Amino acid sequence: MSDLTRLQVFAQTPYDVVVGHGILAQVAQMLGETRRIAICHSEELVHVAEQIRGLFEDSDIVMIELPDGEAAKEASVAVRAWNALGAAGFTRSDAVVTVGGGATTDMGGFIAATWLRGVRVVHVPTSLLAMVDAAVGGKTGMNTDVGKNLVGAFHEPAGVVVDLDLLQTLPRLELVAGLGEVIKCGFIADPMILELVANHPVDALDPRSTVLRELVERAIRVKIDIVVDDLKETGGHGDHPGREALNYGHTMAHAIETNTGYQVRHGEAVALGMVYVAELARLSGRLDDDTAAAHARLLKLVGLPTSFDQVPFDELLATMRVDKKSRGKTLRFVVLDELAQPKVLTNPDDATLQAAYEHLAGRS
Repeated sequence: MSDLTRLQVFAQTPYDVVVGHGILAQVAQMLGETRRIAICHSEELVHVAEQIRGLFEDSDIVMIELPDGEAAKEASVAVRAWNALGAAGFTRSDAVVTVGGGATTDMGGFIAATWLRGVRVVHVPTSLLAMVDAAVGGKTGMNTDVGKNLVGAFHEPAGVVVDLDLLQTLPRLELVAGLGEVIKCGFIADPMILELVANHPVDALDPRSTVLRELVERAIRVKIDIVVDDLKETGGHGDHPGREALNYGHTMAHAIETNTGYQVRHGEAVALGMVYVAELARLSGRLDDDTAAAHARLLKLVGLPTSFDQVPFDELLATMRVDKKSRGKTLRFVVLDELAQPKVLTNPDDATLQAAYEHLAGRS
């Protein structure tokens, strides 16, 4: 086991995010003696789930297999899991462990948040994206036919175990996609992330490198600092958007995901969304040319997509209007006024919205 980095989250219910190599045993330390534990996992990660099961010889274990990817985030999956918990006699002193990527932590967290109005959950994220984003911060959710993550709850975990060894078997495309969320954290709060990626693009994609570990820890710290001040996305201090800043690039990203049937990975969609919103901010007179252009340049460096034209803009716009960040008829985007200075842009005119999409589509 490597040296642990312990990142403390001083939220309403404090918890730790531990980062290191070969640290799955930390799950047992976080839960202690627990009579019943449900392990929610995807089919492809049953071997990791079984390792965690072996940590709890004196507990009753319920294995709940979730579909892979966004298919896990359907209402029928939640109902099946609730029935499994009920059949096992789960009480409020029992716990859930999630093992998987962002969709698994989203749905597993939602199952824990809603069973008996909330039981403990420990997340074991297995993808880069889940490690830096989905597993930290207490947001849980599932999808509907209308859009992504429109049903959910705020439910902070009892702990998060980020075992970097789990990234060694992650497909490269998934690792690249995860860097979309990491780079987002650089633009909204920690420019050192951008420097590390720019100076070490190869090491940024090596699960064994100290560079990737530093990127993971920095991105997690960004999220912790933001969510501690604004868990339920009610607003930050002054004109800072608070937790909403973490949605940088996500308004367009969620529209792309929804309208392509989730054929675009979330981190890839976030990359596209950042290119779009950077141009939107530039056209609106909020962001300088160089910082706007830096988005595509840095994303390309690690293999993330920077152009998209597969869906007509009017369809994307209709989806963005029902995004959870909208308020009534007000369309809202997180933008940058300058590097690490996120703000909210409300109701940009249709011509500017379209022009930013033409840029994303490579037609301007």
